[in-house]
Amino acid sequence: MDFFFSSVITLCLVMDPFGNIPLFISALKKVAPERRKTVLIRELIIALAITLAFLYFGKWFLRMFGIHSFSMSIAGGIILFIISMKLVFNNEEETHANPKEEEPFIVPLAIPLVAGPAVLSIVMILSAQQPNKLITLSAVLVASAINSAVLMLSFPISNLLGKKGLIAIERLTGMILVLMSVDMVMGGISEFMKGGL
Repeated sequence: MDFFFSSVITLCLVMDPFGNIPLFISALKKVAPERRKTVLIRELIIALAITLAFLYFGKWFLRMFGIHSFSMSIAGGIILFIISMKLVFNNEEETHANPKEEEPFIVPLAIPLVAGPAVLSIVMILSAQQPNKLITLSAVLVASAINSAVLMLSFPISNLLGKKGLIAIERLTGMILVLMSVDMVMGGISEFMKGGL
């Protein structure tokens, strides 16, 4: 159960739903209000499908390219660190909105905002660490449900917290991700030192 809960927390932090709220609002701003929910559900389902594909084929992917699990841990930690630094120090609101007045499709909502490189890396690492796929699948589904619930309420949450509230949550998430990224890198180095190539 410890692995399950730690996996859910890790995935929720990496998915960063509160940090994505301004980006989702920006991307959906030009979409008709009555279509926003449909578009958001579609993008979340696509993101989940991509995440599950990496969960089930992650181990095969690592084997095919001869990538060791400790390499994945170190690479995932580096990616997390870069993302966390951006969350902590970025003062300007990033915009991924489609410049054309049309619905976003897959990019940028499903990829990279929900199923980004950090999330996919974490899922592959969890897949390699846990032989029981049911536990990892449950963690991914629970984290995705939490992420989806927050993003489905993007507009009300944004109005409630305001810009400063969202920035505060985003920076707090960034600080936690810094610690997690360092732990992942050190874990990968430790695994390398024990087993080597």
